[in-house]
Amino acid sequence: MDSSKVGHLILRLRREKGFTQKELADRMNLSDRTISKWERGQGCPDISLLPELSSLLGVNIEHILEGELASNDFVGGNMKRSNYFVCPSCGNITLSTGNAAVSCCGRKLEALVPKKATDEEKLEVTQVEEDWFISSNHPMSKDHYISFIAFATGDQVQLIKQYPEWGLQTRIPKRKHGMLLWYCTQHGLFYQLI
Repeated sequence: MDSSKVGHLILRLRREKGFTQKELADRMNLSDRTISKWERGQGCPDISLLPELSSLLGVNIEHILEGELASNDFVGGNMKRSNYFVCPSCGNITLSTGNAAVSCCGRKLEALVPKKATDEEKLEVTQVEEDWFISSNHPMSKDHYISFIAFATGDQVQLIKQYPEWGLQTRIPKRKHGMLLWYCTQHGLFYQLI
């Protein structure tokens, strides 16, 4: 751990949040001299202070320890290339239009890699009026169900949450062609083109 890099990051983040050294110190029940010492690279925060410092500065603990924040490269606007993340503990769904560090329930999540659905795995898609009617014979049991359906076109994503023990039937407005994705809690992320 480079105390100089850590100090520069704390200084930068403190200023971004609009805190003076005294205000940050008061919120952490420390002296402003301690904050000054960190920012000059004369020492680092004690490990017991990192969770509170992380929360106040709005950054992960690992970034404080590294002393830097890595910026992602700009990714074009094609929403079909979005990344999907699902927390294995709580089932939380996160969508990212580019590379992102995502965590939930204390775990770092990896982007799901969509698999092209075989004819047997595909969802049933029919046109009803001006909508796509999507259904499936998936068992939708408590331990094995489709958690979400997403329809992605070049410029937008529509995400529809599904629930265990409910039959899978939904309608989405028929737009231009796109990618239909769905996440099975046991088999992962699938896609088909419609």
